[in-house]
Amino acid sequence: MRKLLIGLIVIVVLLILIKKKNMTWRESILKAVYPVIMLPGKLFGGSQKGSLNQAHKTAPMNFYQLTVTLNNGQTISMEQFKGKQLLLVNTASACGYTGQYAELEELYKKYKDQLVIIGFPANDFKQQEQKNDDEIAEFCKVNYGVTFLLAKKSSVVKGAEQNPVFDWLSDAGKNGWNDQQPTWNFCKYLVNKEGILEAFFPQTVSPLDKSVIQLLVK
Repeated sequence: MRKLLIGLIVIVVLLILIKKKNMTWRESILKAVYPVIMLPGKLFGGSQKGSLNQAHKTAPMNFYQLTVTLNNGQTISMEQFKGKQLLLVNTASACGYTGQYAELEELYKKYKDQLVIIGFPANDFKQQEQKNDDEIAEFCKVNYGVTFLLAKKSSVVKGAEQNPVFDWLSDAGKNGWNDQQPTWNFCKYLVNKEGILEAFFPQTVSPLDKSVIQLLVK
């Protein structure tokens, strides 16, 4: 009985430590367990490292013709990012991979002179982004210190409602080689300085993985 009581006390203390003021219980727990979720890939190597544009295929449709509506309602042209690399990521607030917000911010701060990161919040996978745009912006800023760009919430999977940017990213007829749509939250697409889609990385690959870094510094 005493051991059971001690165990319950330990659990309560851990829960108190895990719970973040500006997060739901689910969000707090997911943030705490994120390192565990990513551990197998770090120990044994990712089973899926993504896809590369090894043939250096160019895009039939000009990437810089695209626009993106930001979280604050402002619409900007991708053309303004010509000469910089872009990492485009579909995101969600209540996902096991939400901890990648912090890693994306770390990556952005280190390479922001040459790299633009845009997060695209979406509710496409298991209803894991139910916040509105204002709530998403607050969540990202308060809990992960996000300073990189956030797009207006949209759909990123193929269909009539797919965000035009992700339509380009997941259509080989437009980007030149890749038909892979996001498989889950926090999939990453890297567009190089010339507007060519260079790589796709699934959610299992950390933004700080060497396979990502190598493409940024080559």
